[in-house]
Amino acid sequence: MPRDVENPATPRLDGIDRSILAELSTNGRASVTAVAEAVHISRAHAYSRIAKLTETGVLSRFTAVIDPVKAGLRSSAYVTLKVRQHSWRELKEQLRAVPEIHHIALVGGSFDVILLVRAEDNLHLRQVIFDQLQSMPGVLDTQTFLVFEDLDSR
Repeated sequence: MPRDVENPATPRLDGIDRSILAELSTNGRASVTAVAEAVHISRAHAYSRIAKLTETGVLSRFTAVIDPVKAGLRSSAYVTLKVRQHSWRELKEQLRAVPEIHHIALVGGSFDVILLVRAEDNLHLRQVIFDQLQSMPGVLDTQTFLVFEDLDSR
């Protein structure tokens, strides 16, 4: 399991923890009783495990999975960024402030950052890329890959 760079002391997970995470990944609204039954442990044990997973940050939040097209976000793209050296700390906060950006990852390779950008239409997408992303200090270059079909939005 990858370690958190800002908190290298990530907890060790056993099979029960992984089973609980799998159940909650499938249905974040599942009751503790339902999780306990699916994992074959007592309700109290499931409750304490979920609490520990939450306290240690393994479970960071419970959220809904939204169909972007049905939510009016009909245009999506992966946008890669080449960034100026030593600009990541400030840049990541600016990127987090853009509501159209649904995922941000610092990567290795021929570019430095990859973003999943969702917008109402291509004009809106163009505005986000040209007016917001390309004007950010530290962004040297962008490349855009349009998404024609989303197969899975976990």
